[in-house]
Amino acid sequence: MNPLLLDFPSQFHTDRLLIRMPMPGDGRIVYNAIQESIHEFKEWLPFAQGEQSEQNTEVNIREAHIRFIKREDLRLLIFLKETNQFIGSFGLHNPNWGLPKFEIGYWIDTRYSGKGYMTEAVQGISDFAFNELKARRLEIRCDNLNAKSKAVAVRSGFSLEGILRNEDRSVKGNQLRDTCIYAKIR
Repeated sequence: MNPLLLDFPSQFHTDRLLIRMPMPGDGRIVYNAIQESIHEFKEWLPFAQGEQSEQNTEVNIREAHIRFIKREDLRLLIFLKETNQFIGSFGLHNPNWGLPKFEIGYWIDTRYSGKGYMTEAVQGISDFAFNELKARRLEIRCDNLNAKSKAVAVRSGFSLEGILRNEDRSVKGNQLRDTCIYAKIR
């Protein structure tokens, strides 16, 4: 089946979070969160290496919106349900609709880390993927040195399937890095 014909919600809730697709106009809140967290992001996230601007972030959000509609990538934004405060971004990336399987990637505004929000979001997106998208496999890939990302995977019920040695370079390109692959299957 062509994924463009799949109908599924563009938002869902967990106990504390509202999770929804990015919408035009979200660039400012995403940009502000990135700026608050840029020093931590620079160690792990390729997008944080370049110059950031609110305009470029808005363009990126609009592209993510289009890719969601086209079912090419399902980025989602995370908000606190009670206050509608934006706290992070994540999504179902690199979809293989034939299986179907997805890779979960995530980041959180550091002002909200350590409160269990990302674990709750990953558990919520896992339920969404298995129930709404009929996923058979979900993966989380992260740098072996990224202890916080690995902890989210474990707390969310993913199992470490393996470590790919010298599989990638650090985001600055100056070191070889190992990649951990965590997975959850239906």
